[in-house]
Amino acid sequence: MTSSRIAVLASGRGSNLQALLDAIAAGTLQAQVVGVFCDRPGAPALLRVPSALRWSARPVDFPDRDGYEQALGDALAASGADWIVCAGYMRILGAALVARFSGRMLNIHPSLLPRHRGLHTHAAALASGDAEHGASVHFIIPELDAGAVIAQARLAISPQDTADSLAARVLALEHRLLPAVLRLAVAGRLAERGGTALVDGQPMFTPLTLDSHDRLMP
Repeated sequence: MTSSRIAVLASGRGSNLQALLDAIAAGTLQAQVVGVFCDRPGAPALLRVPSALRWSARPVDFPDRDGYEQALGDALAASGADWIVCAGYMRILGAALVARFSGRMLNIHPSLLPRHRGLHTHAAALASGDAEHGASVHFIIPELDAGAVIAQARLAISPQDTADSLAARVLALEHRLLPAVLRLAVAGRLAERGGTALVDGQPMFTPLTLDSHDRLMP
C-alpha cells in the first residue's frame, strides 16, 4: 500500500515536524513527508528534511499576499500532498488557498479550542485562571483557529506554572497529539463535511482526547 503524502508548513524550529518524521521512522505513522514549506527561508525547520524537499519564500518578495499564496499553493499542489499540516506556521492563510485544499488542511494550536485563539495562549490561560490547558488539532478554515476540532490533549495547570513552563509542557503534548491525528488521516478515517469533523464517516460533536497511551478516545 502506498503511504500517504504529507506536506508541512512551518515557520520556526520544526519540532512538530520532527515528531512526524520520528513517527514515520519508527513505523507508527504510515506516511512520507513530501515537502516542508516555509515563509522564513532561514527557519531551522527546513534543515530537518533534504534540500530537495524544501520550499521557502518571503512574502515581502511578492507584490501582494495573493501572489505569495498562489506560489505557495502551486508548490503544495506540485508536491502531490494528500494532507497539508500547519505545524508552527505563523501566517494566517487566505480564503483562496484554504479553499484550494479544503478538507485536507490541518493545524495544531496550543490551546483547548475554542478557548484562546491566536497568539500568547499560555499567558492567556494563566490570566483567565484556567484549570486546564493543552493543544488542539483542527481543520483549517479562513477564520483564525475556528475550524472543526478533531482532537485535543490536556494537562492540569499548576500554581507554579508560568507561560514558559506551560509552553514547554504543551509542546510535549503537541508532539504526541499531532502524529496520533495523522494516523487517523492517513488511514482514510478522517474527513470534514459542512464544518464538522468526521471519523469513520460519523460526525464528531466533541473532540477526541489523547490518552496516556497516545490513543485518541471519544
